[in-house]
Amino acid sequence: MTAGMNAERLQAIGEHIQTTIDDRLYWGARILVARHGETVLDLTLGTADEARTKPIQPDSVFSIFSVTKAFINVLVLRSVELGRIALTTKVVDIIPEFAGAPRDRATIYNLLTHTAGMPGVWEPAPGLYLDILSETLHEVVTRVHGIVEPGERCDYSPMVNHVLLSVILERTDPKGRGIVDILREDLWGPLGMDDTAMGIKAHMRDRHVEPDYRGVVPIKSLSRTHPDEMGLHLAESNEAPWAGGASTATDMMKFVEMLRNEGAYEGGRILSPRMLQIARQNHTGDLPNELYKTVALRAGYPVPPAYIGLGFNVRGPRMVNTQLGTLTNPETFGNYGAGSTLIWVDPVLDISFVGLTAGLLPQAANIERFQRISDMVVAAAE
Repeated sequence: MTAGMNAERLQAIGEHIQTTIDDRLYWGARILVARHGETVLDLTLGTADEARTKPIQPDSVFSIFSVTKAFINVLVLRSVELGRIALTTKVVDIIPEFAGAPRDRATIYNLLTHTAGMPGVWEPAPGLYLDILSETLHEVVTRVHGIVEPGERCDYSPMVNHVLLSVILERTDPKGRGIVDILREDLWGPLGMDDTAMGIKAHMRDRHVEPDYRGVVPIKSLSRTHPDEMGLHLAESNEAPWAGGASTATDMMKFVEMLRNEGAYEGGRILSPRMLQIARQNHTGDLPNELYKTVALRAGYPVPPAYIGLGFNVRGPRMVNTQLGTLTNPETFGNYGAGSTLIWVDPVLDISFVGLTAGLLPQAANIERFQRISDMVVAAAE
């Protein structure tokens, strides 16, 4: 038994994942689990591609899609702690071009909790380039308008909220930096996340697991510097902080361990314990997540509450279908990305989880896959 974990149960997790890969549910996985800060499960399984030509490696680089939002969320919470903004600050007070009722009544809190009253659009209009933040902002404020009062609905925002949050970080930054520099200097650098970037840098390219979308992502992601229709996730650089990040399991575990350790990592501090205690609470009540409401109805299971904290997905108290598991504690919190990526912390069991996979799954199948893995992880705790 390591760090209070049952060795046979841990072994069963690897066997289960290998079986699903052998059955071609998806192609490969990189899984890390830690308890009390000690690594208890370290799995590198399968391949990066359906043809099985490129084995996953311990240092493989994955496109992490919406897990990128977690970085922005943390930096926004940090800015609240530093007094640069408040959770109750209206978006329009920092981005005046965001005028127009009812969206002009939305606050930073509404953006973090996905309750800003705007529809959950994947892109402002088809065929747009998405790699320059200022241009994306222009399209958002021009094309995406409020449909209900902020706070009335929970519409998960695939991109719009984090375009706005990123611009808020830029416009309130004392040094006048762009979002990529803010990410690198205020988060990734202090955490030693040298294999994490917006884009696939030269030192990462040979290790990159090029995403196999399998028809799951409903839009093109165009880049000016890469010709592929999903070039945003292949280009060397991007300013798409809602989905354009890339990282390794090792780097992501540093980030997750910071969250588990109440905002501290190796002597430095990113967030305060109090902020994380508040952030991992359910801030959306029993409101459904409108995007996942559709997923539930199509899959034939009851529509769950959204269970969103301050930027984090939360396990919540009810027994529902969730990637965060049914055996985890209610304050378990984390983030997920496009049918392939999941991070979470169970603060009661003191467990950290990172799961990066190759071969995207549809939403319902992805929820089921990670729910089972998450349950197996916490069931190994003694």
